[in-house]
Amino acid sequence: MIDLAEVAYGYGNTTLLSELTLRLAPGSFHFLTGPSGSGKTTLLKLCYADLTASAGKVSLFGQDTATMTRDQIARARQRMGVVHQDCEFLDHLPLYENVALPLTVAGRSGDDEAGNLEELMGWVGLAARREALPPELSGGERQRAALARAVITDPEVVLADEPTGNVDWEMSLRLLQLLVELNRMGKTILVATHDLALIRAAKTHVSARVLRIAKGRLQLAGSDL
Repeated sequence: MIDLAEVAYGYGNTTLLSELTLRLAPGSFHFLTGPSGSGKTTLLKLCYADLTASAGKVSLFGQDTATMTRDQIARARQRMGVVHQDCEFLDHLPLYENVALPLTVAGRSGDDEAGNLEELMGWVGLAARREALPPELSGGERQRAALARAVITDPEVVLADEPTGNVDWEMSLRLLQLLVELNRMGKTILVATHDLALIRAAKTHVSARVLRIAKGRLQLAGSDL
């Protein structure tokens, strides 16, 4: 679904990532870890073509991003849900409208999707907060809302950048369970996180491949996790 082959990326004259090879197969679950500044967010951005590799090949759903038009990349992104680290929302819109924004962008009728939206809001435990404005939400509510917004279009792939950052352990486990449920529904999941305890907790719930970025290279994490 997403393939990186010998990919490199750098800023200016500095190489941040090099010789990265990664294949996200349908229905797989991956964790991506590494210290702050190692390039986890950059790798995710390469995965949804927000950044262009300086070397190597990135393919989305069988197409080389180097030869894809803007429209083709936009259509490929509609098959992906991205949970950004900053959880940005439109503060003047109620929560349910923020969650539904990707439907509007995709040109799908809100009336036709109303039932799915209500079900999803309940699934992430935010049904009672549907009319709340984003500034009124707690950190955990914002994270769950970000996950709901990422999956409202029923994407095939979910890319989550530190989805449990800034929330307590109980909420981290709840968000993890939501991601595990998505994977059981057949979604391909890639989670970037520095939280090794979360990865350890996930091992009892899902068969996940754990990758680590170290010195700009991607490697399988060892048994020390």
